[in-house]
Amino acid sequence: MSENTSYTTEELARLLKISKLKVYDLIKKGELPSYRVGKQMRVDHSDLEAYKQNSRSSSASAALLPLQTGIPFVLPPATFSPPLHTNQPAAGPVKAAVTNIVITGQDMSLDILATHLERSLPAARPLRSYAGSLDSLIAMYNGESDIVSTHLLDGDTGEYNLPYIRKLLVGFSYLVVHMLTRSAGFYVQQGNPRNISGWRDLQQEGLRLINRERGSGVRVLLDEQLRLHGISVAGLSGYETVENSHLAVAGRVARGEADVGIGIEKAAKIIDGLEFIPLIQERYDLVMLKKPGNEQWINAVLDILRSPAFRNELNSIHSYDLTGTGEIVYET
Repeated sequence: MSENTSYTTEELARLLKISKLKVYDLIKKGELPSYRVGKQMRVDHSDLEAYKQNSRSSSASAALLPLQTGIPFVLPPATFSPPLHTNQPAAGPVKAAVTNIVITGQDMSLDILATHLERSLPAARPLRSYAGSLDSLIAMYNGESDIVSTHLLDGDTGEYNLPYIRKLLVGFSYLVVHMLTRSAGFYVQQGNPRNISGWRDLQQEGLRLINRERGSGVRVLLDEQLRLHGISVAGLSGYETVENSHLAVAGRVARGEADVGIGIEKAAKIIDGLEFIPLIQERYDLVMLKKPGNEQWINAVLDILRSPAFRNELNSIHSYDLTGTGEIVYET
């Protein structure tokens, strides 16, 4: 393998047989040196090999240590410690520390936020991870994400996000900030040939559904509505057929590969041959952990969300309601 070879985060996840979120966690901790090419983070082949060698060395060293307490002891990756006393001159100016900030979620508003954050805070390096709402919160719980987006409906209360955040982030100190409101509903073919207008219409005989992946906000929305309306998934053709984005679901419906899918209005405006049946206004909120060292970039994010420049950019995107953008919804 050429030393000039580099890998994307997706390629690293496949090579190391770990999740993409774990790759971001390694980058965030500095265990995998990375750099940006456009919007992509890349890791050089030589740095990947060094990480693997360090991991092997650490595992081998840990295996030789006596287990005096019954708890396995694992050495951290080897690091270089300079001598305590030296007459050598300093190697040069110390570079300013770069803070990696992992932003997890799928809406394009997060890409815009990342761009603004990088401009306003030069010491910050936003890293984008594309995962569903529930998986994003789990990633935050596991220490793999700094900013997560969520649009999870609790069917019993009709409340978005907070019931899930409170259950998952027990013992954490965090801030929930409103990002935007958007319309969610059904994608159907032009002319709505199956006359679909509500959740109960999913019980139509022979209706073909296209679903979203587990952990996504849309999947939670569908499952909650099926539960509330007493509809069994066993009778839904296509319930187990999934796509990982609103656009992919909308495209399958537009091509006639399914009769109905669930997603947000924006995707329906992009793809031809599609109609959108609005059903619910969903809240899209951001969660940020309040930890030492996070205060500067959290304030920067709040300033961006409330800025005219950011709002003007989002206003150009159809179907976003920015009423209350930047307002603190909940704070522990």
